[in-house]
Order: sequence, then structure tokens, then C-alpha cells
Amino acid sequence: MTGQLVSNPPATLPRARVGASYSYLLKRLLQPGKLEKIFIERLTEPLHLNLLSVPVALFGSYRAKVAWDLVVRQQYAFPILYAADAARKYGYDSITVVEFGVAGGAGLLNMCRIAERTKAATGIEIRVVGFDTGRGMPPAIDYRDLPEHFQQGDFPMDVAKLRAALPAFAELIIGDVQETVPRFLAGLSGQSPLGFVAIDVDYYSSARACLGILNGPATTYLPLVPVYLDDIGVDGSNAWTGELLAVNEFNADQAFRKIAPFTLLRSRRIFKNPQWIDRMFAAHIHDHPKRSPAARRPVQRVLGNEYLR
Repeated sequence: MTGQLVSNPPATLPRARVGASYSYLLKRLLQPGKLEKIFIERLTEPLHLNLLSVPVALFGSYRAKVAWDLVVRQQYAFPILYAADAARKYGYDSITVVEFGVAGGAGLLNMCRIAERTKAATGIEIRVVGFDTGRGMPPAIDYRDLPEHFQQGDFPMDVAKLRAALPAFAELIIGDVQETVPRFLAGLSGQSPLGFVAIDVDYYSSARACLGILNGPATTYLPLVPVYLDDIGVDGSNAWTGELLAVNEFNADQAFRKIAPFTLLRSRRIFKNPQWIDRMFAAHIHDHPKRSPAARRPVQRVLGNEYLR
């Protein structure tokens, strides 16, 4: 959860699922630091916006709830909806979204729920893929992995239980990402291009390997792919350590693929304080056919001039 208010589940959900949703929310709220985060991020926003968010939470559409930060894991809800809208704009029927660093699987299952709601709002099919070792974190290589925060064996997974809980449109890929990512790219189709990547692997070395997912053929991506970097906020993270170092090295290595902060995202949001905004980046696929001068819109744009009679 990102410290945001959360809407009621849709009335169409089965009663058991609604109860499970509320149980999950309660557990999230009771986790250490969550209530403090809500206070800092949400209750410091203008009072009138918090008041206006109540009817949106009760009666608003899913798209409105995303706009008003009323969805659990807004850092997934915003980019997946953004990617689905872009897919529809460019004529795709389906996209693929990925989470690196699944751990216990709460994020991946939440991503699946967001995918369902996004499909209902946009009509775009969404394939969800999670990558993890299944054994917890590997050994740190050196200071660049921020070993003062993370260590070998952290965040293990019950692989069988999580796989059994996944819907049909989702899959879990277990193994070393240096081996699993190339195999995944070999099967990635331009019919369902990559539209969002969440990186929550903590280490620089792991993030560096994960970013290889952006090295495939240009047509297997949307022209702009939102990238969420979960761990750039930990103390000690900087341009020479952690996920930021992995991004800087990726940019140095690539001529036509560049990762940068999501342009002016904070100014586009109703609520300005959530930390997820600072963690949202975008991978620009500069060699994508849609970013070529040969790609033409069917209608020419014309600007009016109110000073001319």
C-alpha cells in the first residue's frame, strides 16, 4: 500500500472476495509504519481534496479511483492503466506487465487484481508475469548491493502455494534472472508488448540483470514503458549504489533505450505527496517504429489563433 485511502471493492465481487479484500486491507494498515505513512502522505494534502475523494471512493469509476489515488498499490495501478490506454491508442489488444522480486507474492496477486480492473475499464487483455529466485535473496556482491539493508535469504517464497493462487492470465517464473529473462524475451510477442516493469529486487546486481528485459526487439514493447524502482528510497541509495546505479549503467550501455524519471508526473497528479511518484520512471524505446518520422497520424493537427480575424 502506498499510504493512500482505498476504495470499497465493487459490489459485483463475490461476498467471500469482498471479505478477503477488507481483511487484506486491515493487515496492511496494521503493518509497522503504514498508518504513519498515510498520515504523512495523505493527511498533509489539502483538506478539500481529501473530502472530495470520499464520494469518488464510494461511487467513482475505477479510472477515477486511480486518478484520486484510491487503489491499493497505486504504483501498479497508475502505470498499468497508463500502459493499457497507450496500447489502445496504438492499436494493440493486449499487453504484458512484469514484477521482479515477488517474495511472498502479495504484490503479484495485487497486480493481477489491478489487471482485471484495468481490463474491465479499457478492454485491453493483460498478461501478468512475476520473476523470483523462489529461495529468497542471493548473497550481496559488495557495497553496491546495499548489504547494510538486505542480506542472503531475505524474502523467501512458498512457490507452490503462490502458483496455486494465480489466475490463468498470470505466471510465475522461478530462477536466476540472468537465465530466465533471455528465455522470456525469446518468447515475448509483439502482439502483447511489454507495457510495465516493476523492479523490487533490492540489490544493484539483481536490478542490473533485470533491466536486460528492455534489450529485446523494439516491436515487443510499447514506445514508452513505465518502470517502477521500489528500493531507491532506502538510506544509502544513490547514483553509485542500488537500483539507480543499475539504471545509470543501463543508460550508458544503450544507444536507443533510456530510462529517466517519468516526466512531470507529480504535476499531473491530484495528490502530490505520495512517495511512489518519485519511484516512477519510464523506459523510452527510441528505436520503436511508433517513434519514427515515418509513423504518421491520420489527421493533421492545426492550432487556432484567436488574434486573427
